[in-house]
Amino acid sequence: MKTNWNFENSYLKLPQIFYSNTKAEKFPNLEVVIKNENLINLLNLKNNNFDNFIKKSINDKGCNSFSQAYAGHQFGHFTILGDGRATLLGEHINSNKKRFDIQLKGSGKTPYSRNGDGKGTLKSMLREYIISEAMHNLNIKTTRSLAIMKTGEKILRTGFEEGGILIRVALSHIRVGTFQLANLSKEHKDIEELLGYTIKRLYPDLIK
Repeated sequence: MKTNWNFENSYLKLPQIFYSNTKAEKFPNLEVVIKNENLINLLNLKNNNFDNFIKKSINDKGCNSFSQAYAGHQFGHFTILGDGRATLLGEHINSNKKRFDIQLKGSGKTPYSRNGDGKGTLKSMLREYIISEAMHNLNIKTTRSLAIMKTGEKILRTGFEEGGILIRVALSHIRVGTFQLANLSKEHKDIEELLGYTIKRLYPDLIK
């Protein structure tokens, strides 16, 4: 196994209504707190150099990363939303040709952050790590957690808390809200392209 990503970002072939090109903020004092060895193996990543590899991935300004847009109801109102504190590094393809989204949660501001800082606390990331992996082991489909990093920052919430980044893995981050966003578009081809892409990526048996 090699310590590198095998990225192929097919999502970026969709109309740009569905995403914005973004970069994670730079975090010079990253530290791995926990890593998921089973998921590391599933992705065919090398465990003995994982810590340094993942730090470089987060601070890599050369990757073709992006944040996804979607729509939905928030606080009782329908609105355009998006990944306000998440950056998708890319779509990693493992040795079995299976495609996985690799996403950073808590990596800083995006065009969808509005008044938020785009950051996450270590405490909230640990909670999501535990819950997502528990759901996975109960055979409930969900995002999975590859690793958590301490950022070395203090994040202001009700008080100051340690900052954290969660590295999330999923077969896709396409949501119902992605289709709700497409439905708002004046370009009818947007929803057609999204539907075709979703079927090809997640339900290829429907094409046969």
